[in-house]
Amino acid sequence: MQRIHFTPADFARVRLRPTVGPLVESAFAYGLLGRGVGAPFARWRGQVAERLTQWPLPLSGTSAAIGLDGLLDLIERSGRSVSTEAALGRTAPGLPFHPAAGDLSQVWRAAVAPYWEHVHGYLEAECEARGRVLMAGGVELLLATLHSKITWEAPVLRIHDGPDEDIGLDGRGMVLSPSVFLAQRPGRITRRLAENGPVVLAFAAPPDPRQAAALWDEPDDSGQSLGALVGQTRAAALHALRSSCTTGQLADRLGISAAGASQHTAVLRRAGLITTRRIRNTVLHTLTPLGVALLKGMSPRRPAPVAVRTPARRPAAVAVRRHGPRPVSELAARTTPAA
Repeated sequence: MQRIHFTPADFARVRLRPTVGPLVESAFAYGLLGRGVGAPFARWRGQVAERLTQWPLPLSGTSAAIGLDGLLDLIERSGRSVSTEAALGRTAPGLPFHPAAGDLSQVWRAAVAPYWEHVHGYLEAECEARGRVLMAGGVELLLATLHSKITWEAPVLRIHDGPDEDIGLDGRGMVLSPSVFLAQRPGRITRRLAENGPVVLAFAAPPDPRQAAALWDEPDDSGQSLGALVGQTRAAALHALRSSCTTGQLADRLGISAAGASQHTAVLRRAGLITTRRIRNTVLHTLTPLGVALLKGMSPRRPAPVAVRTPARRPAAVAVRRHGPRPVSELAARTTPAA
């Protein structure tokens, strides 16, 4: 069991982000492919099996016996010393590659990339639903309703799975991100080593059979052509910029660093696909008519919004003495808007 300890300052630093990013989702998909899956993932695994020449895939830089937690640890540790942007040319477009974490590019190409637009839309809808929980009941209700095997007893969030350890936030705050491929685990800490950065918790948000029907549709040729033309990450950036946003917001939507998002927007701006304007200390990116025309007819069908069940009244664990300031409404504004 993992126990995450909050301080009063951490309540004001809880925010939502639609995805933990392609690399971590590929690690989750790798773990899911190696075990039995339920009905929502049966069609997905059948399609992936047709693309893979062998299984299990050898991951360079890892031992054959490495598990999900070990792989996530290697991803995090290598991410501190290896430049994501510098390594993009060594693997599939849009997937960060860290040698110490193993080459997940085959998993990305076969199991995640063909569905990334659909998956990202689903995760945005999930994030919006969680944002409504946050607005309705504050941070404690949000923490108490993440997953049936993630429990909140102030000031500790308990994940009833994984390594037995205590994690102190110590004022760094926490980023909560839903995950499609983390289907058989309630949640996983994917980032915690940064000295001043927040701890990142991916929590399971698997689709039901109805939602899965939209997720695993084969991608159309136009979407693949756009990715081949500008690269998968920049194609995803164009889709995300259907709703204008800042560099930081774009980085959150794509699950990449702010520096990486800045580099991609610079390329798109030089190509005349987006415009950038500064409003005081904020830089806002917007599609140009040319960018809109390029996307026209290429947007995949977005899955139906996710329904998050909220209890009629606060659980007993939430109704205990508060250990921090009352959550402010500004937290909800950090939830990524629909694209």
